[in-house]
Amino acid sequence: MTKTIVCFGDSNTWGYNAEADARFDESTRWTSLLDSSLGNSYRVIEEGLCGRTSVCEDPLFEGLSGLSYIYPCLMSHSPLDLVVIMLGTNDTKDRFGMTSYNIAQGIVRLAVKARGSTSGIDGKSPEVLVIAPPPIGEKYIHTSIGRPMGIHCSQKSMELSEHLTTLLEGTDIHFVDSREHVGMNEIDYMHLDSDGHRQMAELVHQHVRHIAN
Repeated sequence: MTKTIVCFGDSNTWGYNAEADARFDESTRWTSLLDSSLGNSYRVIEEGLCGRTSVCEDPLFEGLSGLSYIYPCLMSHSPLDLVVIMLGTNDTKDRFGMTSYNIAQGIVRLAVKARGSTSGIDGKSPEVLVIAPPPIGEKYIHTSIGRPMGIHCSQKSMELSEHLTTLLEGTDIHFVDSREHVGMNEIDYMHLDSDGHRQMAELVHQHVRHIAN
């Protein structure tokens, strides 16, 4: 039986190419690379949205909170074997006023909601894998995204994985810290380049094989 995986995230799951201000094609996006590498026994569904947060309602743009969308999203794709969640980068925006710990709390809340859904096989719970995204580079503030993002985004994103490690300890939710394996680009310092997508696909592949084998 084919195993179904939903990858739920933001622009780095959607595949935003900062150099071209467009979307990477299917031969580049980590979700597509993951799908190809896993073979015919798996089906990877892309659920990336630029600007998506874990729990924050954006006062400037509608429909970006993952918390309000994840349940109908997962149920529409059910039955699922695994939900991969990679969020937190957009939550660092200054306008949300969230500490790094708050952001981690939001991601865990979202993951618990996904784990508690009946979108798994035979109406059971799907497995959930949370990925701490690569940290935002300090030089982001000097790029075009610096003003809309605001201050301290890099610092908050650097602290995120530590808090997620603590908050997810003892739960049945899987966790991987991408910080040591994947880096952001050197254009806006908060999006993956083609090498980053390849690295992310390789990292997630290892964990998917272990969780949903």
